[in-house]
Amino acid sequence: MRLRFAGLWCVVLLTVFFLLSCESNLKDVQRMNATSFNPAGITEDINLKYTDSGKIKAILISPLMNDFTNLQYGFNEFPKGVNVTFYDNKGGKSHVVADYAITYEETSIIDLQGNVKLSTDDGKVLQTEQLYYDQKNEWFYTEKYFKFTDGEGEYEGPGIDFSKDFSVFNMQQNSGRINNLQ
Repeated sequence: MRLRFAGLWCVVLLTVFFLLSCESNLKDVQRMNATSFNPAGITEDINLKYTDSGKIKAILISPLMNDFTNLQYGFNEFPKGVNVTFYDNKGGKSHVVADYAITYEETSIIDLQGNVKLSTDDGKVLQTEQLYYDQKNEWFYTEKYFKFTDGEGEYEGPGIDFSKDFSVFNMQQNSGRINNLQ
């Protein structure tokens, strides 16, 4: 009887020991399976020039860029804001400033957030809290409240979309004041 009891006691101790040793391995396995959300790279004081056929198309300046292109749906994050200048084929410039930005690699969409201001050489100014830019179609859009000023008037309301050169301009709902009625 004592032999059986001693054997049972050894089995219980071995089982407890085995379970305790597996716990630390389980934590290691859980850590290995956890998704790592760390940037592949961090760049400070970035001054990036985008070119096409030898011509500068855009200049992006930012104090910090976090590169998350190592993820399945890669993106670049600009947590301290961006300052971007776009150049058109006629030599005109558009200037965009935002407090925060994300560029999505797969869709080529740029999400600009916080005190977004877009201005052009000819005096057009758009202000909003969030503005998207579709790089493939060269198209800006937002569902947020906006204020747009040009030489002829001032318009505001929720939702707007327009081409990079402002040649096509669509407002969902707006109100405005036109300065030069003829």
